[in-house]
Amino acid sequence: MRILGIDPGVANTGYGIIDVSGNGKVSIIQSGIISTSSKDNHGFRLHKIYNSIVKIIEEFKPDAIALESIFYSRNLKSLVEVSEAIGVITLAAYNVGISVKKFTPLEVKLAVTGFGKASKSQIQMMVGQILGVNGFETSDHISDALAVAICYKNVYYV
Repeated sequence: MRILGIDPGVANTGYGIIDVSGNGKVSIIQSGIISTSSKDNHGFRLHKIYNSIVKIIEEFKPDAIALESIFYSRNLKSLVEVSEAIGVITLAAYNVGISVKKFTPLEVKLAVTGFGKASKSQIQMMVGQILGVNGFETSDHISDALAVAICYKNVYYV
């Protein structure tokens, strides 16, 4: 099973693709960040995220897509913009025939570390262990995206 995990954002959307073998072993296939510039029109930024997600789906052909949802933000503007990014990502997946499963940050942390208040460094360490990568270091956007994919695996595949 191939799972695409996504950490949504307007400035930076992290993604990570994992394969899960028949015995449950997880391996990383690809990861990266879709970046947009704050100098660009907001609609253009959403369009870039949409097109990038479609290309990733077409190239890597995931069986499932997992997306981190937002459930709280002190900044209303940020909440709205991330929600819009989630909307275009969901639409991109729908248009290629894949449904999206959404997980809260708490659900992701619990599924990956067993602790709902895990720090970014704890998440990154566990993602590295699960993927079998010693000294795993990457951006928070990528490690969060991979954690979302691993969460999907732990919830639906185990």
